[in-house]
Amino acid sequence: MKPGYFSSMLVFPILTASFFGAACLSLSWGQFDIPAENILALLCQSMGLPFLSDITVTPEQEAVLLHIRLPRTLVGLMVGAGLGASGAVMQGIFSNPLADPGIIGVSGGATFGAIVAIAFGLSETSFVALPLCALCGALVAVTLTVVLAMRHGKIPTMTLLLSGVIVGMMFGAITAAILTVLQEQKLHQYLFWTIGGLDYRRWEHVAMGAGPILAGLSVMLLMARHLNILVLGDIEARAVGMPVARYRLGLMAAASLVTATGVCISGNIGFVGLVVPHMMRLVTGPDHRRLLPASLLAGGAFLVFCDAVGRVVVPPLEIRVGIMTAFIGTPYFLWLLRRSQISMHGS
Repeated sequence: MKPGYFSSMLVFPILTASFFGAACLSLSWGQFDIPAENILALLCQSMGLPFLSDITVTPEQEAVLLHIRLPRTLVGLMVGAGLGASGAVMQGIFSNPLADPGIIGVSGGATFGAIVAIAFGLSETSFVALPLCALCGALVAVTLTVVLAMRHGKIPTMTLLLSGVIVGMMFGAITAAILTVLQEQKLHQYLFWTIGGLDYRRWEHVAMGAGPILAGLSVMLLMARHLNILVLGDIEARAVGMPVARYRLGLMAAASLVTATGVCISGNIGFVGLVVPHMMRLVTGPDHRRLLPASLLAGGAFLVFCDAVGRVVVPPLEIRVGIMTAFIGTPYFLWLLRRSQISMHGS
């Protein structure tokens, strides 16, 4: 029997339990705590199931759960799962554990789209204007990156990386120029968006993000085996008959769509796409058929857990999830990294 066989068998049951456990904490914790049995009773009653019918759910609890915490939690699960899986894909494409989902200009383009919506007052006309502008900016940035990197139908990895950096810097410069003439009130709105958060998420945000994120995640999971081959290098991939540019472009398109959608409905949330895949790689190994679903589950659980903790750690204030991911994730990541280094030296 292989070493670590039982531990590897437990990875996905533990991650699945953590995924749903974090969702339960998010629904329960807050300035208005709701017992777990009341949450289960309301969910059963909403679905017409004849369970826990003896538990009374107050109108206040029902309103908080259905209209505030449930859409917020669903958005967090989708965005966290999307960032985790997209980070694993980008790290695989670039063969670099420091790559993150925004490495090809997604974040810079989304930030530019958001500042345009804020500067021209579009965000005040409709709550969907800012997310849609951010999504358009992100997709424009990715398209420009790919166009700049493509040569004779091929997309060299290093050229793609440099193009992403250049496009990100260009959009960053334009954003900075707009910020210098922005009113103070709009500057505050921009600041809150860049920090990233799940507060005030509504069912419209869930509907806006569900389609693109689920479609992109499905594509990435279906192409996990091809990503394993791409990681070996272009020469090895072509030797087995793989059209490298086509698969690389497909994976990048899926990861970029998921990342752009996540950024547009939650703002810029760092750390998840960078660190979660690296953590999962230490647990599952480099095989993307295991790494991608593990990063998906861990990313969703991590982001929602950080959001729940941020609501209760300094009551009545709420620490935005973009800050909490760094506070909670950084020490844990450093501990794992130190542990892996000790293991490698010991072996």
